Amino acid sequence: MHAQRHLRHPRPHSHQDADGSGDRLCLRRTLQTPVPFARSVLLAMVAAGFACAALVGGASDARALDDRPNIIWIMADDLGYGDLSCYGQKILKTPNIDRLAREGMKFTQFYAGSTVCAPSRCVLMTGLHTGHCYIRGNGKINLRPQDVTVAEVLKAAGYSTALFGKWGLGHEGSTGIPTRQGFDEFFGYLDQHHAHNYFPTFLIHNERRVKLPNVVPNEGRYGQGVATVRKQYSHDLIMQAALDWLERIHADSTPFFMYLAVTLPHANNEARNKGMEVPDLGEFAEKDWPEPEKGFAAMIQRLDRDVGRLLERLDAYGLTETTVVFFTSDNGPHREGGHNPDFFDSNGPLRGIKRDLYEGGIRVPLLARWPGKIPAGTTTDFVGYFADFLPTAAELARAENVPPNDGVSFVPTLLRTGRQKQHEYLYWEFYEGPSRQAVRRGNWKAIREPMFHGRVQLYDLSTDIGEQHDLAAEHPKVVAEMTRLMDEAHVPNPLWKVRPRKNPGKAPAKRPAKTAPKR
Repeated sequence: MHAQRHLRHPRPHSHQDADGSGDRLCLRRTLQTPVPFARSVLLAMVAAGFACAALVGGASDARALDDRPNIIWIMADDLGYGDLSCYGQKILKTPNIDRLAREGMKFTQFYAGSTVCAPSRCVLMTGLHTGHCYIRGNGKINLRPQDVTVAEVLKAAGYSTALFGKWGLGHEGSTGIPTRQGFDEFFGYLDQHHAHNYFPTFLIHNERRVKLPNVVPNEGRYGQGVATVRKQYSHDLIMQAALDWLERIHADSTPFFMYLAVTLPHANNEARNKGMEVPDLGEFAEKDWPEPEKGFAAMIQRLDRDVGRLLERLDAYGLTETTVVFFTSDNGPHREGGHNPDFFDSNGPLRGIKRDLYEGGIRVPLLARWPGKIPAGTTTDFVGYFADFLPTAAELARAENVPPNDGVSFVPTLLRTGRQKQHEYLYWEFYEGPSRQAVRRGNWKAIREPMFHGRVQLYDLSTDIGEQHDLAAEHPKVVAEMTRLMDEAHVPNPLWKVRPRKNPGKAPAKRPAKTAPKR
C-alpha cells in the first residue's frame, strides 16, 4: 500500500505511532484550509495524473490493472450501538448487517463525528473534528468552496462518486450541494428537516427537484411536514436509485465511491409521537408493543433487508472481492417520534443517547468487509472516529495531495499490515443546550459542561464503559491535562457561540439506570 502524502500545510492534529512516538504538534493556531483557487489546482493536478495513466491502455485493461477497491460507506441515521445483533441486540435481528461482521471486521471503539446529524457528517466528509470543521451543529449552513470533501479527493484520484440519501451540508442553490462538493451523482435529501418526512412531496436529483405523489398539508419551507396521502416511501426510492446507479456503472473502467446515507431509523419529528413512519409494520403489527416501537422494529428490518440487497448486487456483478464496504451510524440512538431507546436497549452498555457526549451519544457501530483483504470474523479495539475516513479512503485510493485533516488512516488495522498510527486524543464539541466538550485520550474520557469554563467529569473507560463513576476529584492532574487538550483542540468560529448558562459550576444530573420496558 502506498504511503499517504500530504500538502505542505500545518497538520490540524497530532498523532502517535503505536509505540507512543511521533509528532506532537500544537493546535494553538488558526486552522489553515486551501483557498478555492489552490483547491481547484490541487484537484485538477491529481485528476490529470490519473487520466494520463488511463491513456496507456484501453478502458478494460486500465480497470484490470487498477487494484484499488471500490468504496461503499453505508451510514444509518440515529442507529444505536446496541441496535444490531452483532453488537448485542437481543430482540431485533439484523442477519444481513451481521454478515458484514462475519465476513469482515467489527470495531468496538469507533466514534461518530458528533452527537447529531450535520456536524457528524461534516467531520466525515472533511476529516476535520468539530473544533476545526465549518459546520459544528445542526442548522442551515452550507459547505464553502474551500471545504474539501472525501468525494473530491476520490474523484481527483479517478473514482466515480455518488451519494444516495441524506446530505445535510448544503441547501438548494448553495455552494454546499453534493454535486458542487465532489459527487457526480446525488439523489435524496439536502436538508435535514426535509429528511424527517418519509413521504415528502419531492426529493432532489443532482440540482433539481423530483416531484412525488405524496400530499403534505402545510408543508414547511424545506419540505418538512406530515403526509396525509402516502404513496411513495423515500427510503425505498433512495435505495432503488443506489441499486440502479450500481447497475449502470459496475462495468466501467474506473473504481467507484458510493456514500449511502440512509435515513432509517430516524423519526419524523414533525409527527410528534407518531414519527416512526413506515409503509407497513409487517410481522411486528401483531406485537404487544407501543406503535412507535413497532415502527422502529420495521425500520431496522427494512434497513437490514436493503443492506442484503446491496450485497447481493455486489455478488451478482462480481464486485464482492474488489469492494470494501463500511457500515456505521451518524450518532447514537434517539428519543423522538414516540420511540423510547430503552425499549430495545439501543445504546447497549453505554450511557446517554443522541445529543449527549457520553458514550451512548457518540460511540457507534463500524463494520468493514473486503473479502481476501480484511480478515473475516475479526474484532478490533482501534480507537478512531469519522475524521479517519478521509485519510483511510485516500490511502485505499492511493490519492495524493490529501488536504490537512484530523484523522489517521486505519488501513493498517483493516489489512493487518504495517504500523497503525494512534490518535493522541479524540475531540468533540457541541453547542445545543448548555453546550459541552469531550476528549478521549487512551482510556480516559473527560466531559466539560458547559464549554470552556464548566465542571469536568472524568471516566476510565477501561473499567467503566457506562460512565457511572466520575473520577475527577481523585485525578486532578489528569483533569488538568484533559482540560488543556480541550482548550487546544477548539479553534473559534464566529458562527458558533456558547449560550450563557445559569449555575455553570453545577454538575449535570446523573441519569438513572435503565430499566427494560415490559414487552
